[in-house]
Amino acid sequence: MIYQWEINCGPAAEGQEAYWKTLASETSKKSPGDDAFAQRLFERVTSRVARIDDLIREHAANWRLERMAAVDRNILRIGVSELLDKKEAPAVIINEAVEVGRRFSTDESGPFLNGILDAISKHLESAAAKTP
Repeated sequence: MIYQWEINCGPAAEGQEAYWKTLASETSKKSPGDDAFAQRLFERVTSRVARIDDLIREHAANWRLERMAAVDRNILRIGVSELLDKKEAPAVIINEAVEVGRRFSTDESGPFLNGILDAISKHLESAAAKTP
């Protein structure tokens, strides 16, 4: 859903609607309510994509966001969103992102995603420690 939204370059609601229409035509008529987790994840990422992208840019040494593989870029966005939410341990979030990258992107994605997410995680922990 996030990938489709990004490729369409339109408002989040349009990307979301296009995703569900495509999914419904390819499956047995799924609707947004069928996957509440995906819906929440999409909304969390798209509502703060500017902040997420800034964190990625800041910690992706020698990589421009626009030059990253689209799959990797969006896995990073999901991972950073989850790191910001602090609902899971950072190691769990990073491991899941690495596994998704290995499965849906390239062999090099795992170390790439791990390095950036680990740097962002440390940055966020450091910032949280400084905040009273």
